[in-house]
Amino acid sequence: MEQLNNYINTHKDRFINELIELLKIPSISADPAYSTDVLETAKTVKKSLEDAGCDNTEICETKGYPVVYGDKIIDPNLPTVLVYGHYDVQPPDPMNLWDSPPFEPVIKKTDLHPDGAIFARGACDDKGQFFMHVKAVEFMIKNNQLPCNVKFMIEGEEEVGSDSLEDFLKENKEKFKNDIILISDTGMISNHTPSITTGLRGLSYVQVEVTGANRDLHSGIYGGAAPNPINVLAKMIASLHDENNRITIPGFYDKVEIISDEERAEMAKAPFNLEAYKKALDIDDVHGEKGYTTTERFGIRPTLDVNGIWGGYTGEGAKTVIASKAYAKISMRLVPNQDWHEITDLFTKYFTSLAPKSVKVKVTPHHGGQAYVTPIDSDGYQAASKAMETTFGKTPVPQRTGGSIPIVALFENVFDSKTILLGFGLDSDAIHSPNEHFGVWNFLKGIETIPYFYKYYTEMAKG
Repeated sequence: MEQLNNYINTHKDRFINELIELLKIPSISADPAYSTDVLETAKTVKKSLEDAGCDNTEICETKGYPVVYGDKIIDPNLPTVLVYGHYDVQPPDPMNLWDSPPFEPVIKKTDLHPDGAIFARGACDDKGQFFMHVKAVEFMIKNNQLPCNVKFMIEGEEEVGSDSLEDFLKENKEKFKNDIILISDTGMISNHTPSITTGLRGLSYVQVEVTGANRDLHSGIYGGAAPNPINVLAKMIASLHDENNRITIPGFYDKVEIISDEERAEMAKAPFNLEAYKKALDIDDVHGEKGYTTTERFGIRPTLDVNGIWGGYTGEGAKTVIASKAYAKISMRLVPNQDWHEITDLFTKYFTSLAPKSVKVKVTPHHGGQAYVTPIDSDGYQAASKAMETTFGKTPVPQRTGGSIPIVALFENVFDSKTILLGFGLDSDAIHSPNEHFGVWNFLKGIETIPYFYKYYTEMAKG
């Protein structure tokens, strides 16, 4: 596809500038203060699909933020690829750790991105990555290279659990009917070692609240006699892991998928430099469940982490109070066979049981999703592998990752179709963190690779 490379070289500045304009809109789905911006982003995405050549585009209402739809149906008898992505982004906090404002994109060179990287919230997760698909389809449509049908589903609630999507999908099953689903919301090992994600962990996310007295108390007058919810919460959280860093919730591991020694040995062949990993994080040692390697800990084992904890006085100076309430946000990453609803119930019962009678405990589930594993012998995976081999010059490594995309397991239940996770980001791209970025090379390499997926998948599906 010499024509493809020429098209990218001719239009790459436009592609990047269009992405930068998209990144300027603060589409933070978690914060209602940004609802207008989220809706504005949906309109911008719809226009990008129109400009790419989709015949039908639509902003579809849901119970929450809308889904943007677009399609190009060239022949109903040909396979249909459904491209999924999300236009909402994580909150940018803490703002003081950003080197440049999160919604004022800048391109800077880094050691890993000598061609430059776009620094902005959403650059990699997921605006930059779903936009690769829009531009790849633009090339195929405008140059009569689209070998099959394509549909887009770009949603606005992924970062808050896609709560509205299940009902929406079931109500619109025919509209989004497909043969395979293609997602770029993951990463690869490195620019020199391409990989394809074959497994995602599930998720259970909760908020806990511990209440003591009916008001904040003077720590001198009441200290040592009245319950301190912050002290109690800290002790309860510490009780959630044992000395081997195993989670102590009864029944938590009962349905965990057991990976054979042979499969663990195959996974261990993926390149991983522990010293480089520690250096990149500026830590002296890694930390996790005893008996497992670092890559196994974040790929095939379940985890429990406190994502935030607060209560009492946290301003400047001193205020001697015993807080009435203490809070924490806790996420549990799950593996195949663990049901997130069941795990949430197990957590709630156990966490409540840890509390002394002096306090009251409330557990509020936020959202969750099931784990997912895609087979590497499917046409979709083989097409993705061949596409990456074509553009990278080497066969990609299949790899399970620690992240969660709640919608993936739901897709299989609703459509009975497999999902291919063809990501082009890097672990170092700081998604969900200050200074998130996406390499310009990676962005353009995705646009180059995606049309080959369509070509090879259509050939394989047609037999």
